[in-house]
Order: sequence, then structure tokens, then C-alpha cells
Amino acid sequence: MILKSCTDTYFLFVVALQALKRKKRYEKQLTVIDGTLSTIEFQREALENANTNTEVLKVMQGAAKAMKGAHKNLDVDKVHIMMDEVADQQEVANEITEAISNPVGFGEDVDEDELLSELEELEQAELDEQLLDVGPMLDDLPSVPTQEPKHKKKTTVPEDDDDMRELAAWAS
Repeated sequence: MILKSCTDTYFLFVVALQALKRKKRYEKQLTVIDGTLSTIEFQREALENANTNTEVLKVMQGAAKAMKGAHKNLDVDKVHIMMDEVADQQEVANEITEAISNPVGFGEDVDEDELLSELEELEQAELDEQLLDVGPMLDDLPSVPTQEPKHKKKTTVPEDDDDMRELAAWAS
């Protein structure tokens, strides 16, 4: 019975050892598979980036060709000359507008300084007239009191100031 117990223990030991070896093998396989999956994922991302870059370059080439076609008949110097001509024509249009807006035959012989001087004289004359036209204002004045004030207030003058005493005597 002890022998059978030893054999059973040995058998369990061998089975456990084989299970540990299998576990180690599986762990190595898992590491290898994980590394392979990571490599595949990196390759997929690299391919996506390469495809994206290719599409971007194609679009940029198309845009460059389109811009080249649009600018085919344009020259920078010609554009500058044309813009100068537009500015010149705008200046001529402004001069024509200004010439049309000025009245013809009116006020050409009158000096603006003389007009300003005459306007100032007229304003001064109007102001002088307003100042002189005061008119009667008797209705707005208060009536003169007829009774003596009830309380007289005496003012005290400091004794050391002779001028103040003299002024107070003169005032009363």
C-alpha cells in the first residue's frame, strides 16, 4: 500500500511536471503569436499611411495641374500692369465725378475767405442785437420790503484789527 501510494504520488508528480511544461510551451507560443499580431498591426498601419500619402499626393498633383491651367494665360507682370490701369481709370472716374459735382458758373469769382469774413460779421451783428435787446425786466424783480427786520444781528469785530472796526462802523 505504501508502494501504491508512492507510485500514485510519482504519477501525480509526472502529470504535474508535464502540465507545467505544456504551460511554458503555451506561454512561449502566446508570446510569439502576440509579437506576430503586433507586427501585422504595424504593417497594416504602415500600409494605411502609405495609401493615404499616395492619395494626398495625387490630389496635390491634380490641384497643381489645375492651378497651372488656370494661370496658363496669366503673367504676374501683366497682372500688375492691368491693376495699374484699373487704378488709373478709377482716378479718372473720380476726377470726372468731382468735375460734374461742382456747380458751373456759380461762385467761381467769390473768394472763400471773403465769404467766411462776411459770415462772421453777420453772426457778430446778430449777437450784438441780442445783447442790446434786453427789454423791460421789471416784472421779474422782487418787491421792496416795507417793514423793519425783526432781529438785528450784531457783528463782532476783533479788537486787534482797526481796519475792520472802521469798516464795521462805516457799514452801520
